[in-house]
Amino acid sequence: MAPRILVAGFLHETNTFAATPADYANFENGEGFPRLHRGAEVAELADVNIAAGGFWRAIRDWDAEPVPVLWCAASPSAPVTDRAFERICGEITAACRAERPDAVYLDLHGAMVTASHEDGDGEVLRRVRAEVGPDVPIVVSLDLHANMSPAMFAAADAMVAYRTYPHVDMAETGRRAAALLRRLLDGGTLAGHHLRLPFLIPINSGSTLLEPAGEIYRSLDAVPDDEAVLTFAAGFPAADVPDCGPVVFGYGPEPAAVRRAVERLRDLVAAREADFALDVMDAGEALDAAAAAVARGAAPVVVADTQDNPGAGGDARTTGLLRALLERDHPRSVLAAMWDPDVVAAAVRAGTGARVEVEFAGSGVPGDAPLRGVFEVAALTDGRVRFDGPMMHGNELAVGPSCLLRSGNVAVVVNSRKAQIMDRNQLRAAGIAPEEQDIVVVKSSVHFRGDFQPMAGRVLVAVAPGPMAADPTALPWTRLPAGRRTGPCGPPAG
Repeated sequence: MAPRILVAGFLHETNTFAATPADYANFENGEGFPRLHRGAEVAELADVNIAAGGFWRAIRDWDAEPVPVLWCAASPSAPVTDRAFERICGEITAACRAERPDAVYLDLHGAMVTASHEDGDGEVLRRVRAEVGPDVPIVVSLDLHANMSPAMFAAADAMVAYRTYPHVDMAETGRRAAALLRRLLDGGTLAGHHLRLPFLIPINSGSTLLEPAGEIYRSLDAVPDDEAVLTFAAGFPAADVPDCGPVVFGYGPEPAAVRRAVERLRDLVAAREADFALDVMDAGEALDAAAAAVARGAAPVVVADTQDNPGAGGDARTTGLLRALLERDHPRSVLAAMWDPDVVAAAVRAGTGARVEVEFAGSGVPGDAPLRGVFEVAALTDGRVRFDGPMMHGNELAVGPSCLLRSGNVAVVVNSRKAQIMDRNQLRAAGIAPEEQDIVVVKSSVHFRGDFQPMAGRVLVAVAPGPMAADPTALPWTRLPAGRRTGPCGPPAG
C-alpha cells in the first residue's frame, strides 16, 4: 500500500526583543512569504522556491499519497500569539489524529518563540509526535537560522536546513528532506549527532556570499549525502532563549561516520569564529561612501538598512536612512520600503501628481525620531508582486495598497503591509527601475543580495537606530546560559 505522507508548514523566526507580535492574520497574509495555503492549495506551492515546494516536487514521482494540511509563514517579529499558535498547530495535530499518516513532513523555521512556548518548533514537534506515535517517521526542513533545541532532536527522525544565505536553496532543502524520508520509508535507519557552538553569529556576517560562511557551507556539499547529511544551523541571534546559537548536526547510516563528520564541521566553524566579526557603517558614512562609489562609476550602490529589516524583527518604520537620503538629495536615490498604511491612505486621498504632507512616525527606538515632509505622489499601486529573482522565486506577494513618494531626487516606496525587500520586482511594481538608480536603500539585511547584488557596483551595510540590533552584543540578554558568547570572540553571558 502506498504510504500516506502528511505535509504541513508553519514558519516563524522570532525576535524576542522586537515590538510587534505575529498574530493569525500575519500568517494568513504571509508578509513577504506566500499567503496561507490550506489543504489541496498546498500543491500550488510546488513551483515556489520554498522547502515545501521542493519536497512536493520530489514526492510526485513516488508511489505515495500526500496528505496536505496547510502551509503558512509570517515576517519575523516579536513572539507568536497563543491564538495564532494554537489555531495553526491545532490544525496540524488534528490532521495527524484524523489521518493517521505513515510519515510526516514538516516545513518549520526552527527559531519560533510564542507567548507561552520559548521553543515553539519543539512544541509543534512534541505534539505531532504525541499524535502519530514513536514509529511514524517525522522529517523536517529548517531555516539556516534555526535555534536548535533538545526537544526538536528528540521528536524528529531527521532534520536538514538551508545551506545558502540568501536562502536561494529552499526548494533544494525540501528535496534533501524528501530523500531522508525516502530512506526511512524504505526501511533504512538514520543515526544523528549534534554539537553546539558557544558563540552567537551576527546575521550580516553569516551571508554565504561572504567569508567565512561561504567556505563553511561549501564544506557541507563536499560530504556525500550517503555518508552524512550535514547541517550548520547558524542560529537567530535575537531570540533570548537558552537554545539560541549555532549548532552543527547530521544524519546518516553509520553512527561513527556521522559523529566524525559533525565533529569536523564543528571544528571548522570554531576555527573561523573571529572571522564572523561585524562589518558595518553608520547611515551617514554609508551614504557618503555610496556617493563616492557612484562618482567612480560603481552605480547602482545598494545599501542595506539592516537594523530595520522586516526579515529579522524590524517593522520597516525607522527614519534614519530616509532622513539621511533626503538631506543629501543625491540624484536617482530610492528607499524601499516603508511600512505605513496611514501614509499610503493619505497619498491615495491626495491622488497621483498631488503634493501631500505626511509624517513617518518612526519605530519608537531611541534616536529614531519621526520625520515629517511634503512629498509628491508619484504613483499608486495595488501592491501585488511576483518574485522573479532567486529568493523565493515564483512567490506572489501582496503588500496592499502602496505608493511611490518623491521629494527632490529621492523616491520612497511605502506599503500598507510589512515585507522585507528581496526581489527587484518589489521596486519595479512601484515604478522604479532599480538598475537605473544611483543609490538603492533596502529594508533588508542579506536576502536582498540574491537579486540585487548581481546588479550592484557596490553593496554596503548601514546601521541607523532600529529594533533589530546588527550586533548581538548590544542586546539585553537574560536567558542565555553561562558561557555563551554574545558575539564572535565576545564576552560570555552570565
